[in-house]
Amino acid sequence: MDQPEQLYQEIEALRERLSRLSQASLRINESLDFDTVLQGALDSARSLTGARYGVMTLLDDAGGVRDFLSSGTTAQEAEELWLTPEGLQIFRAFTGISGPLRVPDLAEYVRGLGFPGFTFPMPVEVLRFMAAPMFHRGVLVGHVFVGDREDGEEFTLADEETLVMFAAQAALVIANAGAHREERRARADLETLVNTTPVGVAVFDARTGELASVNRETRRIVDPLREGDRPAEDLLEVITCVRGDGREFSLMDLPLAELLSSGETVRAEEVVLRVPDGRSVRVLLNATPILSEEGVVTSFVVTLQDLTPLEEQERLRAEFLAMVSHELRTPLMSVKGSADTLAAESARLDPAEMRPFFRIIQDQTEHMRFLIGDLLDVARIETGALAVEPEPAELPSLVEEASARFRAGDAKNPLQVELAEDLPLVLADRRRVVQVLDNLLSNAVGYSTDGSPITVAAAREGVYVAVYVTDKGRGIPAELLPELFRKFSRGLGTETASGVDGSGLCLAICKGIVEAHGGRIRAESDGPGLGAKFTFTLPMAEGVAVPAPAPSSPARTRRTTRERVRVLAVDDDPQALRYIRDILTRAGYAPIVTGDPAEVPKLMAEEKPHLALLDLVLPGSDGIQLMHDIRRTADVPVIFVSAYGQDDTVARALDMGAADYLVKPFSQTELAARIRAALRKRLEALPGEEPGGSRALGGLSIDYAQRMVAVDGETVELTATEYAVLYELAVHAPLVLSQSVLLQRVWGPERVGEGWLVRNLVKRLRRKLGDDAAEPRYIVTEPRKGYRMAVEEREEGTVTASPG
Repeated sequence: MDQPEQLYQEIEALRERLSRLSQASLRINESLDFDTVLQGALDSARSLTGARYGVMTLLDDAGGVRDFLSSGTTAQEAEELWLTPEGLQIFRAFTGISGPLRVPDLAEYVRGLGFPGFTFPMPVEVLRFMAAPMFHRGVLVGHVFVGDREDGEEFTLADEETLVMFAAQAALVIANAGAHREERRARADLETLVNTTPVGVAVFDARTGELASVNRETRRIVDPLREGDRPAEDLLEVITCVRGDGREFSLMDLPLAELLSSGETVRAEEVVLRVPDGRSVRVLLNATPILSEEGVVTSFVVTLQDLTPLEEQERLRAEFLAMVSHELRTPLMSVKGSADTLAAESARLDPAEMRPFFRIIQDQTEHMRFLIGDLLDVARIETGALAVEPEPAELPSLVEEASARFRAGDAKNPLQVELAEDLPLVLADRRRVVQVLDNLLSNAVGYSTDGSPITVAAAREGVYVAVYVTDKGRGIPAELLPELFRKFSRGLGTETASGVDGSGLCLAICKGIVEAHGGRIRAESDGPGLGAKFTFTLPMAEGVAVPAPAPSSPARTRRTTRERVRVLAVDDDPQALRYIRDILTRAGYAPIVTGDPAEVPKLMAEEKPHLALLDLVLPGSDGIQLMHDIRRTADVPVIFVSAYGQDDTVARALDMGAADYLVKPFSQTELAARIRAALRKRLEALPGEEPGGSRALGGLSIDYAQRMVAVDGETVELTATEYAVLYELAVHAPLVLSQSVLLQRVWGPERVGEGWLVRNLVKRLRRKLGDDAAEPRYIVTEPRKGYRMAVEEREEGTVTASPG
């Protein structure tokens, strides 16, 4: 072949290579979806080099592997390649490569790296191999690895150059897709934050006066002003604003754009929003203009805080004071009247005639004593000073004592007692638990007609014993259920019947006593006229075995050592830390305390605590992140102890894996009881035998005993890890399991934080099950929370699910 011909062929080969590179680049630029771009880039790298296998790794800011993706391998091969300790170490060694690498035999190459016994899972005798780093703006962001050419030949220098050029283009595309994903996540997080905040937020276009966006709380606040099914936005045409200084303006007469153009800033002003028919809501309003670079008002952000709950609280407080005055004045009048009569007529009254007056004085002073006792109990509950002294007790004897008091009273309702057999001992302060039963029975009588039966029952609920008090009385509207256990609440209205708690403190005291024992109380009702059911739980009094922190290997074992339980407490408030330390010491625990979150890793390694108590807000650290750091080193339960008691804050902590959440202030008995319950739950959650029976969901069936999975009767082959994830989702259905929880339970605590492992495995699992992430039949993604199984259609056998 002459030189011109050879040059022509080289030019043609180069032109073809560039054409293929251009086509590959166009393909991976077609989407901004991060996962689609990754898969497309890896598939294109294999296609360009003629490789049978491909692997891509992406690095985090610290240089660790953040994402791992394979192409051309089976799921089993990918797991063996990446999830074995040696495979993990090999790929970590490859992350240090800063230039292209081409070797004729990968097995021989890794033996030279110090892994003589490692064998690759792919069915090839000699694995040809190439690697190319991916740089973005001079920073190493990942690597592309390809292996085993389809034609059996070795990779050439041209293949290496092609891979290097493509890796450079792929790095840019992946970075753009990643930025797009982060932007979408940030926007979604911001929207979620705005939508879940308890403050109404509305954004207006200052030029047109149109509503640009509005959050859920704003819609809730103005919902009472809406007319029928008309949207909330229509209110802008009819609403009248009455400002704190008395000024009024109607949006019917004054266009909103004209109001907004003034750029006035409003700070914490009470405003009444009123519609023409007289309905109104009172809000605390803030309004802030957003200016352009030229100083022109472009938009307005308005925040609204609903003052209705404060007004309701003030009304309840006034009612309460009036009630206390009445409840004290009435017996005082009886006492004074009896005393005046005795003083004036004592000379001519014989003892028999005087005795009724003495009885009135005795009864009415006893009534006042009980009322004052309730007021003191509420004060103790609110300050965390309510003292309970729980000790092992037989629940039937407590129920019998309360039942005897009930039957000795003047109630005309039959009482039925239905206790499960073989109830375990409970940890209870006898006097206080009987007080709870007395209050609940009195409450049931007050809202039941004469002759309507009342039932007391009890049964085990996990590590607790639950007590149920059920009546067939007036029932409770759904909207009042959340208010029942609040101070001043009387549930069904202001009127009281015989036996009904007139002070509005009865149920609030029940809640305080139960929670001081480490239990929970709740109310259920199907609605007015359908009765009510009150349930409270008490911890079992059986001995607590100390669960050892989980070892790094998946094969964990139970431990029943009676050594002193070590509890780590982290709080930046010295007084709170001393209080917690004293409680732990008195309860028999070995406290390990620190106010510096930076000391936690060292304390975890040296002291090996069995449980951790964390403040939610710590200097320079987030309590949730600190919990994740702890759980990476040891599988121990974490209880948050915080002054933040909002429902969404508590729910977020529990969703992220906390064992419990305790709101300050709290009593020493409540903290000790919560620790005991968390340790018991942890011990029961340690892996033992899998449940028998099977679970069916649509076409999916899981046979736990045989570890078999089938879809529409066809067996689905799953790897051990895929089955483990499906098993965890199934036995915990319908609970949402976060990525951290799945990593903890399936891969072990050392892999917590590597969420890509879960994401990739769930994708493979869905493909094998024929499931669609957009319209899932089996595995549902809860954004920013985790995964759960869809609601099941039937359940066979016995399936036990640990709440974990």
